[in-house]
Amino acid sequence: MTVKSLKETRRDLILKSAEKVFSEKGFLNSTISDVAQETGVSDTTIYEYFSSKEELLFSIPREGIESGKEMLDIHLNYINGASNQLRAIIFHLCKFYQDNPYFASVTLMTLKTNKKFMETDIYKDLIEYYKIIINVIEKGIQGEELKNDINPYFVRSVIIGSIEFIVIRWLMYGCPNDKSQPINNVDPLFKLVMSGIKKDKKMTNLNFKIKIEPDEGNSLE
Repeated sequence: MTVKSLKETRRDLILKSAEKVFSEKGFLNSTISDVAQETGVSDTTIYEYFSSKEELLFSIPREGIESGKEMLDIHLNYINGASNQLRAIIFHLCKFYQDNPYFASVTLMTLKTNKKFMETDIYKDLIEYYKIIINVIEKGIQGEELKNDINPYFVRSVIIGSIEFIVIRWLMYGCPNDKSQPINNVDPLFKLVMSGIKKDKKMTNLNFKIKIEPDEGNSLE
């Protein structure tokens, strides 16, 4: 683990402050001065790290994507089977958003609707991150654990879309500490997804032996 420099630490603090400000006030209603005040630095200091409010917004997901991908890569190495790995991915995404509500609010309710964000390198990193799901599904198909007629990209969209809907609804209700928390939806969502993509092996390798004996009371002779 590398020790962060003072500059890197301050940059992280600015990004965390921006998450909070943009989440609470909305991106359009927020200013660089708001972020500076939340961070405890001057406006000039913010501009030393980010050239504009938009660049600051677009920079927020980078660390979350990098750390999330690294964490998933490590955990999935210790989990066998596509089904178990898919559950781990669903759990990871729900838990991460739940533990980071400001991050969730900015990424799902602001960046998702920003076309310019889709042109950034960070967005490309996000697409690369979500390839983890594609890889798991394809391995599941190859290993005959999942149905071979499913579209991995469509399944990924179902999983991500469902999680984002669950999290956004939770955010809109003010992140209540009850059964609506994202983490409580992991198994219901997992079971629903698997009911449509898991290969049914109940009828595999069954041998039937039929023995026909003449009925003495109804002879054909």
